[in-house]
Amino acid sequence: MADNRRQETRRHQQGGGPWGRRGMPTDKAKDFKGSFKRLISYLGKEKYLIITTTILAVVATALGVLAPRILAEATDEIVYGLIENFGIINFQRIGNILLTIIIIQVINIALNYFQGFIMVGVSARITYRMRTEISDKIHKLPLKFFDKTSHGDVLSRITNDVDTLSNTLSQGMGQLVISFVQVVGIIVMMLTINPLLTLVAMLLLPLSGVAVSFIVKKSQKYFKIQQATLGKLNGHIEEMFTSHAIVKSFNGEEASVETFDIHNEELYRSGWKANFLSGLMMPIIGFIGNITYVAIVILGGAFVISGRMTIGGIQAFISYTRQFGQPVAQLGGVASVLQQTAAAAERVFNFLAEEEEPADTQNPVVNSDVKGRVVFDSVKFGYEPDVSVIRDFTATVEPGQKIAIVGHTGAGKTTIVKLLMRFYDLTDGEISVDGASINAYTRNGLRSHFGMVLQDTWLFNGTIADNIRYGKLDASDDDIKVAARAAQAHHFIRALPDSYQMIINEEADNISAGQKQLLTIARTILSDPEILILDEATSNVDTRTEVLIQRAMDNLMKGRTSFIIAHRLSTIRSADLILVMENGDIVEQGTHAALLAQGGVYTRLYNSQFDVAG
Repeated sequence: MADNRRQETRRHQQGGGPWGRRGMPTDKAKDFKGSFKRLISYLGKEKYLIITTTILAVVATALGVLAPRILAEATDEIVYGLIENFGIINFQRIGNILLTIIIIQVINIALNYFQGFIMVGVSARITYRMRTEISDKIHKLPLKFFDKTSHGDVLSRITNDVDTLSNTLSQGMGQLVISFVQVVGIIVMMLTINPLLTLVAMLLLPLSGVAVSFIVKKSQKYFKIQQATLGKLNGHIEEMFTSHAIVKSFNGEEASVETFDIHNEELYRSGWKANFLSGLMMPIIGFIGNITYVAIVILGGAFVISGRMTIGGIQAFISYTRQFGQPVAQLGGVASVLQQTAAAAERVFNFLAEEEEPADTQNPVVNSDVKGRVVFDSVKFGYEPDVSVIRDFTATVEPGQKIAIVGHTGAGKTTIVKLLMRFYDLTDGEISVDGASINAYTRNGLRSHFGMVLQDTWLFNGTIADNIRYGKLDASDDDIKVAARAAQAHHFIRALPDSYQMIINEEADNISAGQKQLLTIARTILSDPEILILDEATSNVDTRTEVLIQRAMDNLMKGRTSFIIAHRLSTIRSADLILVMENGDIVEQGTHAALLAQGGVYTRLYNSQFDVAG
């Protein structure tokens, strides 16, 4: 379509060619705390289950922390029996202690299982709701949003970003609670064993905190860049896969690979730096923990010798010291995950906060008997506020008329149709259908009266019958075949494997371009609209098929208002009215014969195609 190509050219001139940035996301997560506040608010519906899982995690972790302290009693009992009780060991008490530990561990495992089971369900529901809201949002966004945002970036938000949030909810949050409770529980148990040794151990804790804080600050910006770059890379890949035939035909493979390498290199650098820095946390914390361990062993040994501690007590304390580094390191690891989560959450919530199409009127016009009278009254429009595409378009189309819109590329032909369908709202002026402004209809109500056959076909992965049935979902198989015959598609469908039940693949490249066009025409015929819009509908078919389709279209257009955007003027000679557009205005209008007689813009267009000027 002319205007689509014009917009694409404009994007290329702005530095967004087919292998460039072209609307890729450049935003970084600027508000770490704000993103998490919004995420916590989003989790409100699941708050009771989250509280329940938190309680289960706290209880399970607390029981786990008790185990070394209880095991120390068994050690002390053995030492007492061997040294002070003449080698007589109370095995019954030791057995009771070990049984207690086994019971604690079983309860710990059970509570952790239920906590994980519930949290996975919460994560799945949150993910489901978030993806549903993103999907709903896509249908509410104006087309201007997709003019500046690539499909790959939108896909990245609904897949990668939501997956990041899902993983954090199902694993990160539980680990955060467990690690925090372990840290607190271990400190409490260490205090009950020996406050002085605990003080020695805690003196090195701020050092770990400083190290983690420094690493988090350094790595956070790289996690943000990594998340945004992933969206760029997905966008580029999506474009290249969906347009691989064009890329190959213009020998664009090298340029495509170069752009891929740029994005991939940026993703590699940011990902390497982010993960390298975050990976330093555990070695640094482990090193600090080893220093603490050595100090505890030396001081603890002295306390045992002096009788200020038991062997079981120092055993438990050393066990807690060794355990202490693990939850601290896990907290550092969770901090890295939370950075990715913040970037992902911000991208998702920013998408959900995008400006939507203006709401439909509360008291819409409901017209079940549209005649098809369309009036354009001083219509003005521009895709950008300071660039006018339609400057002053005025025309009246009577019911049943066949209106052709012609003009040079970029004259505004397709834009007029987009405005008629309310894909964009007018800058000024008014368009009315049967005397009512198009703004007085709901968008769905307005569009239900239109049938479109575009130059760019769209078919989905499914059977041929289902693709035709998309025009009328309750249509029977017989209705589909009638529409296919009218569109001259029945003969080639019958020749295909599985006929109407043949599956069209995702790229719709297992049938020819002309066959795809015939199927879209059949779909429009099936919908039986009051107003037709044909945008160079026969451009992808051979001459013989074009004649057949033109005959079917002539029959279909009888009694219906029809707008035909035409580049080949031979197809619109029979039009009731031809509107000649130039720079967003109607410069000529009339029948084919009348316009040729004027010798103006239309004549020059016609002569340029048929070379009859001289």
